[in-house]
Amino acid sequence: MKFGIIGSGSWATALAKILTDNNHSINWWIRNTDTIDHITLRKHNPHYLNAAYFDNTLLNMSSSLPYIIEESDVLIVAVPSAYIHDTFSILNTDALDGKKVVSAIKGILPDRNLLLNEYLEQTFNFNIRDYFAVLGPCHAEEVAAEKLSYLTFSGIDEDKAKDIASHFKTGYLNTVLNHDIMGVQYAAILKNIYAMGAGIAHGLEYGDNFLSVYIANSADEMVRFLRKARLDDEKEVINYAASAYLGDLLVTCYSLYSRNRTFGNMIGKGYSVKVAQLELSMVAEGYNASKCVHKKSRDLQVALPIADIIYGILWEHLPVAEGFNKIEKLLV
Repeated sequence: MKFGIIGSGSWATALAKILTDNNHSINWWIRNTDTIDHITLRKHNPHYLNAAYFDNTLLNMSSSLPYIIEESDVLIVAVPSAYIHDTFSILNTDALDGKKVVSAIKGILPDRNLLLNEYLEQTFNFNIRDYFAVLGPCHAEEVAAEKLSYLTFSGIDEDKAKDIASHFKTGYLNTVLNHDIMGVQYAAILKNIYAMGAGIAHGLEYGDNFLSVYIANSADEMVRFLRKARLDDEKEVINYAASAYLGDLLVTCYSLYSRNRTFGNMIGKGYSVKVAQLELSMVAEGYNASKCVHKKSRDLQVALPIADIIYGILWEHLPVAEGFNKIEKLLV
């Protein structure tokens, strides 16, 4: 099984580390040729996780996406959701034939309000049975430091998901299987929105007591949405307290590594959205996601009052303190 990684950010770099630590040769699409030259010479990514070093004999790097796709059996997509269409627009409609795709993005295409699998189906007629998602809770920085972490691999075909997951298990990383492919992707999107809210609360100097109640209520709200968004039979029991749901929500709301929490913290301290984006210098997926989920929740007819207030703060100029006064009254 030949893996190709599309993207060179922190999460893409962490996934490249995991695979090469398992002695896998990988194909790696990196847009910037200067980055390729630096990794070739210095053996680390100059922009992300630069403490993670690579055996260059295991890296086949290129700025040509069609070449990387052609050379790979399994494609791990790890570019921000806002750049998916631009990245894939150069490809022929048959470019993904015979490939498996693993989504490592935690967002929704903002201009189309689509999950990656929905975009691939519409654009490339890609079969969801060959589509998988890899999720946390798992911060790239802790992978680079080889701190014990857990990755969830989700797919309708659990045998294929298990096969893919087996290549990622290391001494510092365990793998978990899941088949709720729509639910886990939306959980990864929603937790970023709630993490922005957690960051705003911190910026407003709310304490841990409030934050614990806020997260508990956010988890309940998230589950209501996930039950509506599932592909499979509603009667089947899903453990929403599992790591891909509650676990990822908790770490994204609490961890100092969380870029969405950090973004929210700046908003809570009075930064404008534009200034926070410039200051962060990385994509916080929860910002665009808040707008997409605001619309999607109405399509699904599910109430998300906490997420709606965060959307109002980020997109409709709702004053931060006023918004959190409203959230205070919602919590139980």
